[in-house]
Amino acid sequence: MTGANGFVGLDLIRHLFLAGFDVRACARRKIDLFDKPSSQFHFYKIDGDDKLQPVLQGAQAVVHAAARVHVLKDAALDPLAEFRKINVEGTLRLARGAAAAGVKRFIFLSSIGVNGITTVVGEPFTEMQHSRPHNAYALSKWEAEQGLFRIADETGLEVVIIRPPLVYGPNAPGNFGSLTRAVQRCLPLPLGAVHNQRSLVALHNLVDFIVICITHPQAANQTFLVSDGQDLSTTELVRGMAQAAGVPARLLPVPVWALQAGASLLGKGDAVQRLCGNLQVDISKARSLLGWVPPVSVEEGLRRAIAV
Repeated sequence: MTGANGFVGLDLIRHLFLAGFDVRACARRKIDLFDKPSSQFHFYKIDGDDKLQPVLQGAQAVVHAAARVHVLKDAALDPLAEFRKINVEGTLRLARGAAAAGVKRFIFLSSIGVNGITTVVGEPFTEMQHSRPHNAYALSKWEAEQGLFRIADETGLEVVIIRPPLVYGPNAPGNFGSLTRAVQRCLPLPLGAVHNQRSLVALHNLVDFIVICITHPQAANQTFLVSDGQDLSTTELVRGMAQAAGVPARLLPVPVWALQAGASLLGKGDAVQRLCGNLQVDISKARSLLGWVPPVSVEEGLRRAIAV
C-alpha cells in the first residue's frame, strides 16, 4: 500500500497485519510499527515511481492512499497543476504499473468532495449522482477515478473507488483535530445552534471497509460511499466529543447566520461551511452489495478518537 505513514495508512497496516495479510508498505520516510521483524510486513522507502515496480511484482492488490491533500493556504502558483501531478498522473502511472505486474485489484482512496460540497437535508449523496467536484483537490480525485476506469477497461485490472467524508480517529489531523483540542481544553465554542446533518466515518470503520474491498468479489470495478451510517449535527458532534473526553461541552448558541457573516468578514467562509453546512452520504450500496455494516458506532468511534 502507498501512503503507509499517513493517518489512514498506519491504522490500515496494523489491521491488515492482525488479519494475517502479507503487507508491503510504501512511504517516503521509514515507519516502525512493530517491535521485531516479521515475514508478514515489509517496508519500502519510495522516492519516485521508478522504485515501485519491484514492490508490485507478486502483489495481489494495491491500496493507494498517498495523495497531495487539500490545504487551506496553498503556496503553489498553480494548485490544480500540482494536484494533477500527484493525484492524477502519479495514480495512473502506479495503476498501469500494477496492471503490468499482474496485480489483480487496485483500491483508490478518493474523496466525497468528488460528489460536491453540500447536500439538502434528507437527500444524501449516492454513487449514482452526477459528480460535482468543488475544488482543485476534488477535481484531481475525480480525474484520477476516470483514468482508473479507463485503465480497467484496457487491462482487466479491477478498480475499487472509495469516497469517504471526514475521517476521524485518534490524533486526527485537520479540522477534527483542532476541534478535539478545543473541546478537551473546555474552550467555549459558538456552535450550540447548528442544526445541520453531516456524515462522518470513524477510522476503524473506513479501515474495515477497505479490507473488505481487497477481497470481496462484488467490489470489483465499483465506486462506494462510506460513513458511520449515523449523521450528526455539529452541535451533537461537539457534545459527543465532550462526553467522550469526560469534560463539559461549552457551547454558545450563536445563530448560523451570525457565524457566516463573521466568517465572511474574516475570509473564513469555507471553514464555517464545513462546520455548519449539510453533507450526508448514503451507504446503501456498501450494505447491499458487500453486506457491510459499520462495526463501530459513532459513540464508540468518538470514544476511541478522544480518549487517547
